[in-house]
Amino acid sequence: MKPTSLIWLAISSLALANLMLTHGAQAATRPHYGGVLRLAISRPLSSLDSADASNISGQTAIQHVAPLLFNTLTILDDRGEPQPALALAWKSDYNLQRWEIQLRPGITFSNGTPLTANAVAASLRVANPRWNISPAGNSVIVESDMAAPQLPAELALSRNSIVLREGGKLIGTGPFALAQWDPGKNLALSAREDYWAGRPFVDSVEIAIGRSPRDQMLSLELGRLDGVEVAAEQASGAIAGGRVVSSAPDELLAIVFSHDAQSPEERRLRQALGLAIDRNLLNTVVLHSAGEPAGGLLPNWMTGYEFLFPTAPDTARARQVLEGITQSSAWNLGYDQADPAARVIAERIALNAQDAGINIKPNPSASPDAQLLRIRLVSRDAQVALSHLASSLQLSTPDLHKSSPQVASTADLYAAENSVLQTQRVIPLLYLRTSVALARNVHGWSEGQDGSWNLPNVWLSPEKP
Repeated sequence: MKPTSLIWLAISSLALANLMLTHGAQAATRPHYGGVLRLAISRPLSSLDSADASNISGQTAIQHVAPLLFNTLTILDDRGEPQPALALAWKSDYNLQRWEIQLRPGITFSNGTPLTANAVAASLRVANPRWNISPAGNSVIVESDMAAPQLPAELALSRNSIVLREGGKLIGTGPFALAQWDPGKNLALSAREDYWAGRPFVDSVEIAIGRSPRDQMLSLELGRLDGVEVAAEQASGAIAGGRVVSSAPDELLAIVFSHDAQSPEERRLRQALGLAIDRNLLNTVVLHSAGEPAGGLLPNWMTGYEFLFPTAPDTARARQVLEGITQSSAWNLGYDQADPAARVIAERIALNAQDAGINIKPNPSASPDAQLLRIRLVSRDAQVALSHLASSLQLSTPDLHKSSPQVASTADLYAAENSVLQTQRVIPLLYLRTSVALARNVHGWSEGQDGSWNLPNVWLSPEKP
């Protein structure tokens, strides 16, 4: 055989080998059904009822779990705009006080019970006792005593999931059905073959609850778990044998005082504390740039104006604010002992405060004057998020409709957020992302801007690469 023929033979063989490799890679990454997706979360979760107002500590966990079992009437897209889910359409009267929500036909709960207007109305009444809700054919009528322009966005909240409460059980229309529930410990879900939006790829999902970040990471490395929560300060680090997926900043880390300021002097002390804290240092040194410094309550991706709230420390200005004031006693700053970064953040805050002349003692066990809290932003809609944030902190709901009873302007939203900050009850520190570390055999994982898990589209490779 001629040398040129040998060369072309080699080239042809190489091309064929590359084609086979490419085809093999495509086949390996083609979605398919089957397998058990094993996950873990560190946050507490003692109830699956997202309408349970007392389950504040489990807000982040329920945000992950509720959409797996339950659907809402609407969902929000990445712009915060309501889109159809269990509801096909909605319309209101001129005053936006009466809404008619048309239901999607042919949907059943996981036990086979048809979704009806009566069932939807009964479910919504549990979470919204102040609404006047009634069935009307294949629609539900929601009435309020004032304009409710954000009602379609409100209906997308996890707390407004449509739940059939039957004999103490919670039954949903979601992509998975409850297989086993050991409150606070383990949750097992099975894929629904008859799910109205299409069967999930995996056969089942197992979620271990309350596992420490260290235990989760070790289990991921050993192949015992497929996905685990990652602490904010670990999110930027390399995960051996996997990858990290992060949401947009969807939690607010803030100092929340237990009561209103009792005097003008106390208001000035709180103002000075906000000026003295070095938020950028907290983010870069303690959390390894896993968040963003926060001057306001809502992140910029949600409002577009957050940059108007200052975040840079100003110790000199803090000292000016404190001129002529003597602090009567040290403030106890509480924090979550289970959060490995919380103690370091609290200690840094105390040092910043000391530089300005304010005495703070980080103390997780004492009755706190203020608490370092991670506050879940429950909606991608800025107005809904702000209202529920104020409600969760037991603050008066801000007026969002000063210029118009129907549509709140950006100026109205800014003014409402600023009014909450002026109470001096909350000192924003950082916006935090929620992150998940995944094994290499996990494909199709995506997170909403609110950190919710889109597990129906997740699938597993037969073997880890």
